[in-house]
Amino acid sequence: MCQFLKNLFKSKKNIKEQDTMKKYLIVGLGNIGEKYENTRHNIGFKVLDYFANQESLTFETQKLGDITTYKLKGRTFIFLKPNTYMNLSGKAVLYWLTKENILLENLLIITDDLNLPFGSIRLKTKGSDGGHNGLKDIQDKLNTVKYNRFRFGISDAFSKGKQIDYVLGEWTDEENKILKERLEKSVDLIKSFALAGINNTMNTFNGK
Repeated sequence: MCQFLKNLFKSKKNIKEQDTMKKYLIVGLGNIGEKYENTRHNIGFKVLDYFANQESLTFETQKLGDITTYKLKGRTFIFLKPNTYMNLSGKAVLYWLTKENILLENLLIITDDLNLPFGSIRLKTKGSDGGHNGLKDIQDKLNTVKYNRFRFGISDAFSKGKQIDYVLGEWTDEENKILKERLEKSVDLIKSFALAGINNTMNTFNGK
């Protein structure tokens, strides 16, 4: 093969690798259906819906979930709301990671967290599922605990035996007053994740 063709193929390969590096899969966890829409367990969906509304994006139902795409400063964000129900979220995550050829390090899972005060946010690069069935299925399907997760605190303000009712309950009036600012902060975090990198984003947003 002549040197020109070798350089051409090499250039195309480098461009493809660069494109892969700049693609991000942002997954909001939740349950489909109107009755779950405003529940605490659906904060992942709520964050992505808020982001989409701010940027005039429209979700379309595709295989295993609702999808929309957002571009910012050379980065491509693919937003996914799995329609598999929470306990089977991993199937959708693995499918879209593979289909879009997205690096595992460019995956971000948005989920509720009972162990954090309401409205607090924490970004982590790895960890256990913490008893969260959505994270458990993602861990099983990806066969690793090393994936980025954005935990949104919903607190543990429930009495013994009432956890399911609490996470599947709707936000209180007091919580709704605070949510908008927290959702705006969440949008900033997602953008920073792709533009500034995971470590800088953790330093900037964790505990804020």
